[in-house]
Amino acid sequence: MTALSPSHLSQDQIRRQYVIRSSLFLAGYVAVNMAAIFGAFDDAKPRGAIALALVVAAPLAGHIWALLAYMRDADEFMRAVMARRFIVSSGITMALTCAWGFMESYAQAWHAPGFLMYPLFWLVHGAVSPFIRSSN
Repeated sequence: MTALSPSHLSQDQIRRQYVIRSSLFLAGYVAVNMAAIFGAFDDAKPRGAIALALVVAAPLAGHIWALLAYMRDADEFMRAVMARRFIVSSGITMALTCAWGFMESYAQAWHAPGFLMYPLFWLVHGAVSPFIRSSN
């Protein structure tokens, strides 16, 4: 083991790593989206547009990795609480997006872009987290 292995880090250091990783990934996400908003990719050909979509999604995948690394490195109790919050939030998000998909199909609801699932997940996560305070 190295001196910087998770077992040698305090919970504050682990939390700080998560904040730094999340901030970097989300800053990349914001930077690419701001460039797109201001027209940097307006002339993109189909392959370029596909590449742009993957580039925009990459920081979100990185952010999920940062959360999972935080869960891995946290103490056992916090790992269990975070896992429970993550699972409950994922389930509610899936149920809501499925319900909305059926409303699109059967009730002519407006189409919700798939990328809205990510902020919806974090909205649900923020809503359920205060109520999930134990690993039971």
